[in-house]
Amino acid sequence: MTPTAPDTSVTEASIAQAAERLHRAAQTRTPCAPVRDLIGADDLAAAYAVQSRNIEALRDAGATVVGRKIGATSLAVQQQLGVDQPDFGWLFDDMDLTGAPEVPMERLLQPKAEAEIAFVLKADLAEGPLDDAQLRAAVDYAVAALEIVDSRITGWDIAFGDTVADNASSGLYVLGTERRTLEEVEPVEVTMSMSIDGVEVSTGDGAACLGDPLNALAWLARTAREYGEPLRAGQVVLSGALGPMRDVPPGATVTAELSGLGSVTARFSSPVSNPTAEEAK
Repeated sequence: MTPTAPDTSVTEASIAQAAERLHRAAQTRTPCAPVRDLIGADDLAAAYAVQSRNIEALRDAGATVVGRKIGATSLAVQQQLGVDQPDFGWLFDDMDLTGAPEVPMERLLQPKAEAEIAFVLKADLAEGPLDDAQLRAAVDYAVAALEIVDSRITGWDIAFGDTVADNASSGLYVLGTERRTLEEVEPVEVTMSMSIDGVEVSTGDGAACLGDPLNALAWLARTAREYGEPLRAGQVVLSGALGPMRDVPPGATVTAELSGLGSVTARFSSPVSNPTAEEAK
Protein backbone atom coordinates (compact mmCIF):
# COMPACT_ATOMS: atom_id res chain seq x y z
CA MET A 1 0.00 0.00 0.00
CA THR A 2 1.31 3.45 -0.82
CA PRO A 3 -0.74 6.01 1.11
CA THR A 4 -0.88 9.55 -0.21
CA ALA A 5 -2.19 10.91 3.10
CA PRO A 6 -0.36 13.91 4.59
CA ASP A 7 2.98 13.30 6.23
CA THR A 8 3.10 12.69 9.96
CA SER A 9 5.55 13.89 12.57
CA VAL A 10 5.24 10.56 14.41
CA THR A 11 8.49 8.59 14.18
CA GLU A 12 8.85 5.31 12.34
CA ALA A 13 9.89 3.72 15.63
CA SER A 14 6.61 4.74 17.28
CA ILE A 15 4.59 3.53 14.31
CA ALA A 16 6.38 0.19 14.41
CA GLN A 17 5.86 -0.09 18.17
CA ALA A 18 2.13 0.62 17.82
CA ALA A 19 1.79 -1.94 15.04
CA GLU A 20 3.59 -4.56 17.11
CA ARG A 21 1.38 -3.87 20.14
CA LEU A 22 -1.79 -4.46 18.09
CA HIS A 23 -0.30 -7.46 16.28
CA ARG A 24 0.67 -9.10 19.57
CA ALA A 25 -2.82 -8.52 20.97
CA ALA A 26 -4.37 -10.18 17.92
CA GLN A 27 -1.98 -13.13 18.05
CA THR A 28 -2.33 -13.78 21.77
CA ARG A 29 -6.06 -12.90 21.95
CA THR A 30 -5.18 -10.57 24.81
CA PRO A 31 -6.40 -6.96 24.59
CA CYS A 32 -3.72 -4.30 24.82
CA ALA A 33 -3.43 -0.67 25.87
CA PRO A 34 -4.47 2.03 23.39
CA VAL A 35 -1.82 3.10 20.90
CA ARG A 36 -2.59 6.81 21.03
CA ASP A 37 0.27 7.25 23.49
CA LEU A 38 2.54 6.36 20.56
CA ILE A 39 0.79 7.93 17.55
CA GLY A 40 -1.64 10.49 18.95
CA ALA A 41 -5.41 10.41 19.14
CA ASP A 42 -6.21 11.98 15.78
CA ASP A 43 -3.14 11.80 13.53
CA LEU A 44 -4.71 9.96 10.59
CA ALA A 45 -1.50 9.63 8.61
CA ALA A 46 0.19 7.89 11.54
CA ALA A 47 -2.85 5.72 12.27
CA TYR A 48 -3.14 4.53 8.67
CA ALA A 49 0.62 3.90 8.62
CA VAL A 50 0.19 1.55 11.60
CA GLN A 51 -2.78 -0.11 9.90
CA SER A 52 -0.74 -0.55 6.70
CA ARG A 53 2.10 -2.31 8.51
CA ASN A 54 -0.18 -4.97 9.94
CA ILE A 55 -2.19 -5.34 6.73
CA GLU A 56 1.00 -5.94 4.77
CA ALA A 57 2.13 -8.49 7.37
CA LEU A 58 -1.13 -10.41 6.93
CA ARG A 59 -0.76 -10.34 3.16
CA ASP A 60 2.82 -11.53 3.39
CA ALA A 61 1.56 -14.42 5.52
CA GLY A 62 -0.85 -15.44 2.74
CA ALA A 63 -4.12 -13.70 3.65
CA THR A 64 -6.22 -12.57 0.69
CA VAL A 65 -7.99 -9.21 0.58
CA VAL A 66 -11.67 -9.63 -0.35
CA GLY A 67 -12.94 -6.11 0.32
CA ARG A 68 -13.16 -3.20 2.73
CA LYS A 69 -15.30 -1.99 5.61
CA ILE A 70 -16.32 1.54 6.44
CA GLY A 71 -16.48 2.66 10.05
CA ALA A 72 -17.70 5.76 11.92
CA THR A 73 -20.48 6.36 9.40
CA SER A 74 -23.13 7.35 11.94
CA LEU A 75 -23.34 10.77 13.57
CA ALA A 76 -23.60 9.17 17.02
CA VAL A 77 -20.32 7.29 16.62
CA GLN A 78 -18.58 10.31 15.12
CA GLN A 79 -19.68 12.43 18.08
CA GLN A 80 -18.51 9.72 20.48
CA LEU A 81 -15.04 9.71 18.92
CA GLY A 82 -14.92 13.45 18.35
CA VAL A 83 -14.45 13.18 14.56
CA ASP A 84 -16.25 14.40 11.49
CA GLN A 85 -15.30 11.70 9.00
CA PRO A 86 -15.50 7.94 8.54
CA ASP A 87 -12.60 5.51 8.37
CA PHE A 88 -11.89 2.26 6.56
CA GLY A 89 -10.46 -1.16 7.24
CA TRP A 90 -9.60 -4.23 5.20
CA LEU A 91 -11.55 -7.48 4.84
CA PHE A 92 -9.70 -10.78 4.41
CA ASP A 93 -10.97 -14.13 3.19
CA ASP A 94 -10.92 -15.73 6.62
CA MET A 95 -13.19 -13.02 8.06
CA ASP A 96 -16.17 -14.20 5.99
CA LEU A 97 -18.27 -16.63 8.03
CA THR A 98 -21.26 -16.65 5.68
CA GLY A 99 -22.79 -20.12 5.82
CA ALA A 100 -20.77 -21.19 8.85
CA PRO A 101 -22.80 -23.01 11.53
CA GLU A 102 -21.49 -20.67 14.22
CA VAL A 103 -19.14 -17.81 14.93
CA PRO A 104 -16.25 -19.13 17.06
CA MET A 105 -15.91 -16.92 20.13
CA GLU A 106 -12.30 -18.02 20.50
CA ARG A 107 -11.45 -15.92 17.44
CA LEU A 108 -12.76 -12.78 19.12
CA LEU A 109 -11.77 -10.61 22.06
CA GLN A 110 -14.61 -8.16 22.74
CA PRO A 111 -17.21 -8.67 20.00
CA LYS A 112 -20.03 -6.33 19.14
CA ALA A 113 -22.54 -6.76 16.32
CA GLU A 114 -23.93 -4.17 13.96
CA ALA A 115 -26.32 -4.55 11.02
CA GLU A 116 -25.59 -2.98 7.68
CA ILE A 117 -25.83 -3.21 3.91
CA ALA A 118 -23.02 -4.89 2.03
CA PHE A 119 -22.30 -4.11 -1.61
CA VAL A 120 -20.60 -6.61 -3.92
CA LEU A 121 -18.92 -4.97 -6.89
CA LYS A 122 -18.96 -6.09 -10.53
CA ALA A 123 -16.62 -3.35 -11.80
CA ASP A 124 -13.50 -1.61 -10.60
CA LEU A 125 -13.81 1.83 -9.02
CA ALA A 126 -10.35 2.99 -10.02
CA GLU A 127 -10.88 5.56 -12.77
CA GLY A 128 -13.46 8.15 -13.68
CA PRO A 129 -15.47 10.65 -11.64
CA LEU A 130 -16.72 8.10 -9.08
CA ASP A 131 -20.09 9.82 -9.20
CA ASP A 132 -23.48 8.32 -8.37
CA ALA A 133 -24.03 6.90 -11.85
CA GLN A 134 -20.63 5.17 -11.89
CA LEU A 135 -21.08 3.80 -8.37
CA ARG A 136 -24.54 2.39 -9.09
CA ALA A 137 -23.30 0.78 -12.29
CA ALA A 138 -20.39 -0.81 -10.41
CA VAL A 139 -22.57 -2.51 -7.77
CA ASP A 140 -23.46 -6.08 -8.68
CA TYR A 141 -25.87 -6.49 -5.77
CA ALA A 142 -26.65 -5.44 -2.21
CA VAL A 143 -27.15 -7.88 0.64
CA ALA A 144 -27.97 -7.76 4.35
CA ALA A 145 -24.90 -8.11 6.55
CA LEU A 146 -23.87 -8.52 10.16
CA GLU A 147 -20.49 -7.08 10.93
CA ILE A 148 -18.91 -8.49 14.06
CA VAL A 149 -16.65 -5.66 15.11
CA ASP A 150 -13.89 -6.28 17.60
CA SER A 151 -11.16 -4.30 19.27
CA ARG A 152 -7.69 -5.38 20.21
CA ILE A 153 -7.70 -2.52 22.74
CA THR A 154 -8.79 -3.21 26.31
CA GLY A 155 -12.36 -2.23 27.10
CA TRP A 156 -12.87 -0.55 23.72
CA ASP A 157 -10.99 2.44 25.17
CA ILE A 158 -10.46 3.96 21.74
CA ALA A 159 -9.92 7.35 20.18
CA PHE A 160 -10.14 7.76 16.41
CA GLY A 161 -6.45 7.07 15.91
CA ASP A 162 -6.71 3.83 17.90
CA THR A 163 -9.55 2.37 15.83
CA VAL A 164 -7.99 3.38 12.50
CA ALA A 165 -4.68 1.79 13.50
CA ASP A 166 -6.56 -1.34 14.59
CA ASN A 167 -7.92 -1.94 11.07
CA ALA A 168 -11.04 0.08 11.92
CA SER A 169 -11.88 -2.41 14.70
CA SER A 170 -12.58 -5.13 12.14
CA GLY A 171 -13.47 -8.62 13.22
CA LEU A 172 -15.65 -10.99 11.18
CA TYR A 173 -18.78 -10.72 9.05
CA VAL A 174 -21.76 -12.72 7.82
CA LEU A 175 -23.75 -11.99 4.66
CA GLY A 176 -27.40 -12.76 4.04
CA THR A 177 -28.64 -14.91 1.16
CA GLU A 178 -31.04 -12.52 -0.57
CA ARG A 179 -29.22 -10.56 -3.25
CA ARG A 180 -30.84 -7.43 -4.67
CA THR A 181 -29.73 -5.11 -7.43
CA LEU A 182 -29.97 -1.37 -6.95
CA GLU A 183 -32.94 -1.44 -9.32
CA GLU A 184 -34.71 -3.65 -6.79
CA VAL A 185 -33.79 -1.88 -3.56
CA GLU A 186 -32.87 1.70 -2.69
CA PRO A 187 -30.28 1.58 0.12
CA VAL A 188 -31.30 4.86 1.78
CA GLU A 189 -34.87 3.56 2.18
CA VAL A 190 -33.88 0.33 3.96
CA THR A 191 -35.03 -0.02 7.56
CA MET A 192 -33.27 -2.31 10.05
CA SER A 193 -34.09 -4.17 13.23
CA MET A 194 -31.45 -6.26 15.02
CA SER A 195 -32.20 -8.68 17.83
CA ILE A 196 -30.10 -10.77 20.20
CA ASP A 197 -31.76 -13.98 21.37
CA GLY A 198 -35.09 -12.67 20.15
CA VAL A 199 -34.93 -9.30 21.91
CA GLU A 200 -34.72 -6.20 19.71
CA VAL A 201 -31.58 -4.27 20.62
CA SER A 202 -30.95 -1.94 17.67
CA THR A 203 -32.97 -0.18 15.00
CA GLY A 204 -32.10 2.23 12.22
CA ASP A 205 -32.25 2.95 8.54
CA GLY A 206 -30.16 3.75 5.49
CA ALA A 207 -30.12 7.46 6.22
CA ALA A 208 -28.11 6.78 9.40
CA CYS A 209 -25.15 5.71 7.25
CA LEU A 210 -23.65 9.02 6.06
CA GLY A 211 -27.11 10.01 4.87
CA ASP A 212 -27.17 7.10 2.39
CA PRO A 213 -25.06 3.91 2.21
CA LEU A 214 -24.15 4.92 -1.35
CA ASN A 215 -22.57 8.08 0.11
CA ALA A 216 -20.41 5.80 2.24
CA LEU A 217 -19.45 3.76 -0.83
CA ALA A 218 -18.56 6.97 -2.69
CA TRP A 219 -16.37 8.15 0.20
CA LEU A 220 -14.58 4.81 0.30
CA ALA A 221 -14.09 4.62 -3.47
CA ARG A 222 -12.42 8.05 -3.50
CA THR A 223 -10.37 7.41 -0.37
CA ALA A 224 -9.20 3.97 -1.50
CA ARG A 225 -8.06 5.45 -4.80
CA GLU A 226 -6.22 8.25 -3.00
CA TYR A 227 -4.45 5.68 -0.84
CA GLY A 228 -3.24 3.77 -3.88
CA GLU A 229 -5.44 0.65 -3.79
CA PRO A 230 -8.81 1.26 -5.49
CA LEU A 231 -11.84 -0.92 -5.01
CA ARG A 232 -11.95 -3.83 -7.45
CA ALA A 233 -14.60 -5.99 -9.09
CA GLY A 234 -15.65 -8.90 -6.90
CA GLN A 235 -14.84 -7.15 -3.64
CA VAL A 236 -17.25 -6.85 -0.73
CA VAL A 237 -17.87 -3.46 0.88
CA LEU A 238 -19.45 -3.33 4.34
CA SER A 239 -20.94 0.14 4.08
CA GLY A 240 -21.47 0.98 7.75
CA ALA A 241 -23.92 0.46 10.58
CA LEU A 242 -27.59 1.38 10.18
CA GLY A 243 -28.05 1.51 13.96
CA PRO A 244 -26.11 1.20 17.22
CA MET A 245 -23.72 -1.71 17.70
CA ARG A 246 -24.33 -4.05 20.62
CA ASP A 247 -22.20 -6.37 22.77
CA VAL A 248 -22.52 -10.06 21.93
CA PRO A 249 -22.22 -12.62 24.74
CA PRO A 250 -21.07 -16.20 24.14
CA GLY A 251 -23.82 -18.51 22.91
CA ALA A 252 -25.97 -15.66 21.59
CA THR A 253 -27.90 -15.64 18.33
CA VAL A 254 -27.95 -12.33 16.48
CA THR A 255 -30.47 -11.68 13.71
CA ALA A 256 -30.96 -8.57 11.62
CA GLU A 257 -33.99 -7.87 9.44
CA LEU A 258 -33.43 -5.36 6.63
CA SER A 259 -36.43 -4.28 4.56
CA GLY A 260 -36.03 -5.36 0.96
CA LEU A 261 -32.96 -7.44 1.76
CA GLY A 262 -34.33 -10.11 4.09
CA SER A 263 -32.55 -11.34 7.18
CA VAL A 264 -29.10 -12.45 8.26
CA THR A 265 -28.25 -14.51 11.34
CA ALA A 266 -25.06 -15.27 13.25
CA ARG A 267 -24.93 -17.87 16.02
CA PHE A 268 -22.03 -17.48 18.44
CA SER A 269 -20.36 -20.43 20.08
CA SER A 270 -20.56 -21.04 23.81
CA PRO A 271 -17.40 -21.23 25.90
CA VAL A 272 -15.90 -24.68 26.13
CA SER A 273 -15.88 -25.91 29.72
CA ASN A 274 -13.97 -28.81 31.20
CA PRO A 275 -16.28 -31.72 32.12
CA THR A 276 -16.70 -32.60 35.76
CA ALA A 277 -15.53 -35.99 36.94
CA GLU A 278 -19.14 -37.21 37.01
CA GLU A 279 -19.82 -35.94 33.44
CA ALA A 280 -16.61 -37.56 32.17
CA LYS A 281 -17.72 -41.04 33.28
